[in-house]
Amino acid sequence: MSRSIPIACLALCLAAAGHAAAQPAPPHLPDDLSPAAVAAADDFLWLEAMRGERVQAFVDAANAEVARELEGDPRFETFRREAYAVLSAGDRVPSPRFEAGGVSVFWQDAQHPKGQWRRASLDAFRAPDTAWETVLDLDALAAEAGRDWVWKGADCLPPDARRCLVHLSIGGQDAVEVREYDAIERRFVAGGFHLPEGKQRTAWLDADTILVAADFGPGSLTESGYPHSVRALSRGQRPEEAPERFRGSAGDGGYGVTPSVFRGPDGAVEAVVFHRPLDTYRSLSAQWREGGAVPLALPERVDLHGVLDGRLVFTANAPWRLGAHEVPRGALVAADLAVLRGEAPPPEASPVVFAPGPREAVAAVAITRTRVVVSLLDNVNGALRSFAPDDDAGGWRAQAFEVPGNAAITLVHATRAHDRVFHLAQGFLLPPTLLLADAGSGEAEALRRSPPRFDASTHRVEQREAVSRDGTRVPYFLVAPRDAPADGSTPTILFGYGGGNIPILPQYAGQLGALWLSRGGAYALANIRGGGEFGPGWHQAAIQGHRQRGFDDFAAVAQDLVDSGATSPRRLGIYGRSNGGVLTSVSITQRPGLFRAAVIESPVIDMLRYTELSAGASWAGEYGDPRKPEDAAYLARYSAYQQVRPDAGYPRVYITTNLLDDRVHPGHARKFAARLARYGYAPLYFEDASGGHSYDADPAANARRWARHYVYFSQRLMD
Repeated sequence: MSRSIPIACLALCLAAAGHAAAQPAPPHLPDDLSPAAVAAADDFLWLEAMRGERVQAFVDAANAEVARELEGDPRFETFRREAYAVLSAGDRVPSPRFEAGGVSVFWQDAQHPKGQWRRASLDAFRAPDTAWETVLDLDALAAEAGRDWVWKGADCLPPDARRCLVHLSIGGQDAVEVREYDAIERRFVAGGFHLPEGKQRTAWLDADTILVAADFGPGSLTESGYPHSVRALSRGQRPEEAPERFRGSAGDGGYGVTPSVFRGPDGAVEAVVFHRPLDTYRSLSAQWREGGAVPLALPERVDLHGVLDGRLVFTANAPWRLGAHEVPRGALVAADLAVLRGEAPPPEASPVVFAPGPREAVAAVAITRTRVVVSLLDNVNGALRSFAPDDDAGGWRAQAFEVPGNAAITLVHATRAHDRVFHLAQGFLLPPTLLLADAGSGEAEALRRSPPRFDASTHRVEQREAVSRDGTRVPYFLVAPRDAPADGSTPTILFGYGGGNIPILPQYAGQLGALWLSRGGAYALANIRGGGEFGPGWHQAAIQGHRQRGFDDFAAVAQDLVDSGATSPRRLGIYGRSNGGVLTSVSITQRPGLFRAAVIESPVIDMLRYTELSAGASWAGEYGDPRKPEDAAYLARYSAYQQVRPDAGYPRVYITTNLLDDRVHPGHARKFAARLARYGYAPLYFEDASGGHSYDADPAANARRWARHYVYFSQRLMD
């Protein structure tokens, strides 16, 4: 049972210069921060109900106001058309996968808004006008079934990739229905594997068996709604009859247990590994062997990537030791599975494949036929290398890829079947180029280039640094008009995230350029602590009780933009979604005089109740657990929902989410809007009826979404 915490310990308001003298507590923050007391003091708790007449009336009234003020703006229709032209363009660069000896893509455009799953040979894909074979038409499927299907991917059994597990979502939710599909006959398999809607994971074990982590009945889900049990489901068998192969605990955090089947170049199984999160970042792993699951001696903070020549390839997100070898945090490692199972002695040679420097980070990893391919960050700029085992020297041979300079490099796809790699190069003003490379030589050929979506010659890109409150140097990028005066007059949007060990990188956003840059705007991207720009240490510096560091970093970047004359508080707005909603909501409550606008999208905001909402309990490793008194104390100091105060001069913000977001509960956004409105701040609030957390359902809906964002920013920062 949680004990109460005196309000005297919590009445800390973070003011313009940082941690200033304590102010009186906000009127709605209770003395007792136990979960029951927090709920009892929450006058907008009713907005946590997903549906209901009172909730719908609130949403309808708010949406009507947005329709008048944003969609009624003369710019809206122009912005919508321009955004849709970018998002549905037929000459976009696709995201291909190697599949069935060729290439597959999922493609949406004006004629196929829900999208088509397509395949072609690699030679056909090289041609400018690829002759595609349609494997599954989602528009036709949705029309036939009368359901709002959204594509969430397909997992096909190698090597022929004929039998596939297709994942379909209603309206873009994370929860999916899984159905077996024959990609050659182009039909769902009669009597094939079929799992009802849920947050579940699957992996092919063989042609007649799949590993399933799903809801198997009472007690099989964690408190955040993710599965903690894996079963081996045979063809024709009911899930409840399938034998269990691995079990975690209902008390586990994170996103639930994941089964991984790692295969060799010919499709044969090399290892089956179960990954069990203990919280958001700490985990345990085990390998399935005949008779049971054998624990693997891995660091608790680890990202698994695959198997090469009997070695498990992973990133150690905490310092680790294997025998006599010290492994630094953030290093890429390849360790013999027999050693990790405790069945063989530690190696004489170091297991480290690559150890990043202080300004480097491993961004993504793929395993090809003979190599480990790594996309790297070097001071937030991209690079691509491959590593091959050098058994004679007891180490790894590195090969750099040919990539453009000053660009973000995304590892798109690789496969164990061969050593070819798809990757993407792009920059703030550099349209994306899709390349096909040989992992052995590093030589690459450009297959697709996106045409420009706006005139980039009018703008320039700078990488700058701001100094945070504790002296940490925080990099950020500024994309501004070439002729922008240093007098604070340029309308500027500052983007940030700062969570999840996720780096926020330079990328070409066509709709941003068309709707904002082409009209004289600027934007900045802050690489604050909490993100993954400099590896797990940069992330871990701003988690749980240290999260204020990330907020200070973001404020330092904003202040640097103002102090340099790049913009001014009158012309500065901020944008963040999901975890970025924590950042933006805190920013306006801690530094209201620094910003005139904020788009707060799909946000986490109520930090004292987030564990009670949707998947919130899975993030305790990131934020802390408000059900623990010591964690509730620091969460209450910054939680924007609790820290809203009357007469604080907050800007008029735009808060938006959607009903079918089953990852971040819409109650966060609703309640924050309601509390701001109660104190007279007149926020704009919009709740879409679909889209899910990823907003990947429909390019037409996405175009309307971006049009609303930029109309709001134009009204607040340009008018």
